Order: sequence, then structure tokens, then C-alpha cells
Amino acid sequence: MTLQRSLYTLAGALLLIGFIVLGLFVDDRPPPVDVALADAFHGQYARPAGQVAGLVTNVLGPVLPFALGAVLAVLAWRRRDLTVLCVKLAVVLVLCRMTSLIAKPVFYRERPREFPDLSYPSGHVVAVACTGFVAVLLCAWTRPHLTRLAITIAVVATVVGAFCRVVLGVHWLTDTAGSVLAVGGVGLISATGLGLLPLPRDPA
Repeated sequence: MTLQRSLYTLAGALLLIGFIVLGLFVDDRPPPVDVALADAFHGQYARPAGQVAGLVTNVLGPVLPFALGAVLAVLAWRRRDLTVLCVKLAVVLVLCRMTSLIAKPVFYRERPREFPDLSYPSGHVVAVACTGFVAVLLCAWTRPHLTRLAITIAVVATVVGAFCRVVLGVHWLTDTAGSVLAVGGVGLISATGLGLLPLPRDPA
């Protein structure tokens, strides 16, 4: 394993450790920042701001990984030379998306207000973050000149999605932070293991 691969794996492991530690830390009692934001946005879900946030998260949510998965499937079908790459990216996408499904029953955290399902980490933010992560990898391997733009869009979309979930009162701020840590950790480890990281100097 090269030094770069080792560093990516180490970074992923540290992010996963951070995710677990944060989950354990906030499991019993939300920290002051969570409480302050929950109080600040209390009841907003029934007001115009909450309605807008709800519309945004209808797009920036669980639908995104499915949409990217469809793009990868079409790309693999039309470009046989990219089939292996698309399969690897799809594996990373699935593994990252599964973090919220697996972790929620483990931490069993309640939401800021009464709402179905558990709270840590946010499934919506996981969906946005994992879509962004894989989209960046896709650009880096196929359209490197678009990588920086993809990174910018991914970061902005994740932040906006996280903010909307807090405004709606269905997640604590630390739920959204945990989502990013989980996706970053699983994403870096799986992408490195599949040979997607480090990135090629001369992308296909």
C-alpha cells in the first residue's frame, strides 16, 4: 500500500472514529449548540421558512443517490470502457448510503420534535453527502476539469440540506455533522480499497 493510500485510509478511519465518538457523546443529552438551534427554529416547520425547507429537502434527500445510481448505470451501458469505474462508484455510493440505515438503530437518538424514525445520523444529509462524494470521484476520473466545481456544488448542497433539516426541527445540528463524518469515513476507506483513491494523474 502506498503512502497516499495509507493516508486516505487513516483519514477515513479517523472520520469514522469521530462519527462514533460524537454519536456516543450526544446520545443521552443534546449539547448546548443543539438545544440553542432547536429553540431558535422551534415551530418553523409549520411556517413559510419550514415549507421552503421542506421543498428543498424533497430534492436534497434520499432521491439523490438513486438518481446518481441511474446515471452510473446509463454511463456504464453507453461507455463500456467506464463499466468497471461505474461499478466501483456504485459500491461506494451504496456503502456510504447505508451508514444512516445501520447507525440509527445503534445510537437510537430521539429527534428534536416528535417525528417518525430515529435521529443520528441524518439520512437526508447522508444521501446528499454520499451523492456529492461519488459525483466528485466521477468527475475526477472522467472530467477532471469539472472536479472543483463538483466539490463546490457538493459542499453547498450538503450544507443547505443540513440547514433545512435543522430548520424543520427534525434533526439536531450534531446529527448533520455526524452524517458528514460517516460518509467521509466510509467513502475514503471504500474508495481507497477499490482503487479510486488516490486519483489518477491522467484520468481516462
